[in-house]
Amino acid sequence: MEWAHVRLGGVSARYFMFPVQTVVCAAALAFFRREYRLRAPRIAWIAWAAGLLVFALWVSPQVLFHAAPRLDGFDPGLFAGRPALYWGGLVMRFLRLVLVVPALEEIFWRGFLLRFLMDERFEAVPFGTYSRMSNAVVAAGFMLEHSPPDWPAALAAGVLYNYVAYRTRSLSSCILAHAITNALLGAYIMITRQWGFW
Repeated sequence: MEWAHVRLGGVSARYFMFPVQTVVCAAALAFFRREYRLRAPRIAWIAWAAGLLVFALWVSPQVLFHAAPRLDGFDPGLFAGRPALYWGGLVMRFLRLVLVVPALEEIFWRGFLLRFLMDERFEAVPFGTYSRMSNAVVAAGFMLEHSPPDWPAALAAGVLYNYVAYRTRSLSSCILAHAITNALLGAYIMITRQWGFW
């Protein structure tokens, strides 16, 4: 089904799918929270540096090289006349962007796949163990899950978040780096109205 063509109350259904995704994914994270064994981030400055650098790389085509603005995407202004939908949608967007996505993606890419590619019994592999092959595959996979215009920045992000895993040996630090990138990107989106970065 093409969600872009389905309309609810005159609004594209894709605007309602993100809140649903946020709730479902947040519920899954909460349900399985005992499996992650998250601790406080280690060497937090590395996470902050990586998060800031990935953000800078992500917006550099528009900021430095005057690439076409990314205007097509979730525009909360569509609900400007309906405050509950406007603020509800925006809050859910930011919850998804800053909390849910960094946790889900880092648990999968760095917490699971980075180690699974070394040993199917991935929990036997200490977090942050380096392998050239798994580093390359995870960085490439992380790139491919994003939109083609974002591939260069997403590849760099995959490499940098992997580096955070290797350097800090902390999944929480990887989540922190990713959350910093996404929080800054969310602020950039709201300031520049480039909704295509969502």
